[in-house]
Amino acid sequence: MTAPVFVVDGFGAGPAGRFVLDGSEGRHAVSVKRLHAGEDVVLTDGRGRWADAVVLGTEGKDRLIVQLDSYTDEPPETPHITVVQALPKGDRGEVAVETMTETGVDAVVPWAASRCVTRWNGERGAKALAKWRSTARESGKQSRRVRFPEVADAMSTKQVAALLATADFAAVLHEDRDAASAALASAELPREGSVVLVVGPEGGVSPEELAAFAAAGAEPYRLGHSVLRSSTAGTAAVAVVMARTGRWS
Repeated sequence: MTAPVFVVDGFGAGPAGRFVLDGSEGRHAVSVKRLHAGEDVVLTDGRGRWADAVVLGTEGKDRLIVQLDSYTDEPPETPHITVVQALPKGDRGEVAVETMTETGVDAVVPWAASRCVTRWNGERGAKALAKWRSTARESGKQSRRVRFPEVADAMSTKQVAALLATADFAAVLHEDRDAASAALASAELPREGSVVLVVGPEGGVSPEELAAFAAAGAEPYRLGHSVLRSSTAGTAAVAVVMARTGRWS
């Protein structure tokens, strides 16, 4: 089992490399994980900077004392993978973010597609976005990542089209008996640059949205013969890209 991951704001250790993990992370380490002297932990800022550390002891219920000698900067992986995720109903958005994070996605963009039942308006939208970002952080820790996915502000179709136009490879995950689509598993994918994948809502991507995305250079691709839910399609697509571009090598 790899060492548990905890998030820190910085790596400023005291004399002899003594570092104190406190706050909510320290409380989780001391009172929930019940870590003891001699155990290994990983500290990260969630943006690629991380350090191996060894527990020296605890203070109270929320202070973990560790030995921190140095830190490492992990460079971003390539190609950079972004999933534009249409807003699902209920908690399926958090499920999508959780499993895509575990799989290795680099960024998630919430998308208010025309056929979405869910709408992020006002305070409700702010709370939903905060949940997605919290899910990415917690899932990043659970999956032992040191660079967590960025969850962007929700985008309109016009904004998504602009994002697609900047990608080295852009695809809309869409299967329609009346429209041709290629298999993502056999697409020519770049090993560098950026990949952007669009996942539509349960009702599918509208013809107008498909046309806007095609004008931006994103063609429709399918994952297989079965139809996946909006909350699982992104994870499956990220796995295909990770495997075929060498990121899982």
